Amino acid sequence: MPRVKRDFGTIRKRSNGRFQAYYLGLDGNFQHASSTFATRADAEGWLAAERKVIQDDSWSPTKSRRAKASRSVDTFGPYAETWLEFRELKPRTRHLYRSQLDRLLLPEFADMSLRDITPAVVRVWHSRLDPAKPTQRAQAYGLLRAILNTAVADEILSANPCRVRGAGVTKRARRIEPATLDEIAELVVEMPARYRALILLAAWCGLRIGELAELRRRDVDAERGLLHVARGVVRVEGAISVGTPKSDAGIRTVTVPPHLRPMLVEHLRVHVGPERDALVFASVKDPNVQVHPNTIYRRWHPAREKIGRPDLRIHDLRHTGAVLAAQTGATLAELMARIGHSTPQAALRYQHAARGRDAAIADALSEMAAAHEKARSSPRPTPAD
Repeated sequence: MPRVKRDFGTIRKRSNGRFQAYYLGLDGNFQHASSTFATRADAEGWLAAERKVIQDDSWSPTKSRRAKASRSVDTFGPYAETWLEFRELKPRTRHLYRSQLDRLLLPEFADMSLRDITPAVVRVWHSRLDPAKPTQRAQAYGLLRAILNTAVADEILSANPCRVRGAGVTKRARRIEPATLDEIAELVVEMPARYRALILLAAWCGLRIGELAELRRRDVDAERGLLHVARGVVRVEGAISVGTPKSDAGIRTVTVPPHLRPMLVEHLRVHVGPERDALVFASVKDPNVQVHPNTIYRRWHPAREKIGRPDLRIHDLRHTGAVLAAQTGATLAELMARIGHSTPQAALRYQHAARGRDAAIADALSEMAAAHEKARSSPRPTPAD
């Protein structure tokens, strides 16, 4: 096939119809494109880009550039950095992944070729992770598996070497004991007036603290008792970040139980500004800033000690609200919608807790039946003549 005469480089049409491009490099050797091109215009574009590299004094042989790029793609460290950079993540999740990469993955794998990370290498690395920190261990393994799953999708690896059975899951470290109705009432009494509504809405409606902290007057329909949850606030290294809830299911409308609605109306009247965008739970120092979790904790910790529940975390109120909803007989779908779960697994935990309560009711019914049978079998006094 004829070659086309050009000011810079040569384009040749191959017998298969594709176009080959090359030029004489500064080192005196011909520099070829790494592959042929479907159109002449694509080949011309490659030559133009190479000419610009020369004009910018940043030229190097194409083979060395390809080798460098290949090493970058093939090495875990650069690949993981690119993976994290272009991943769509919530700020807190990104911060967690960054920390896990720096502390647990890069020290082991940074300079290792992706193809050298074998199941045996992963198994040895996993065995060295601190067994006293099962959640951190499972999260780090899950992150490695996710990165290497992408490498499989990119056709760098033929299969994921993360094959340690059960390594990506962890059992709940502590059993959550929901607050009783009496404990909720006692906690509210012990909390400052401006935070009582927050405690009640967390316990009865199952909202996350970040969702409550970002509620605004326009999100609350006090007359009908509705909370429109569309955002949440998190703090990462001191910076405030407002975004959507953890999943699409987190965007929801939650009905406030009727017995709480007068309290909600009073809270809006006393503690919330009249503007539509006014925060329902704002910082005492600045009404335009969401209440800081530490501000709540400083009041929460003495309150839980006072009522004899030092184990109760403020996030456990969400668990309490879910269990209360399950005890009403809510279906799995209804429970997922109210709590804002996208998968049934988490919601099932609350239904299991409700079934535990049902077992207690069944025991009480048996006790009632036994007492009745005992009363029937007891001899009755004979009437006096």
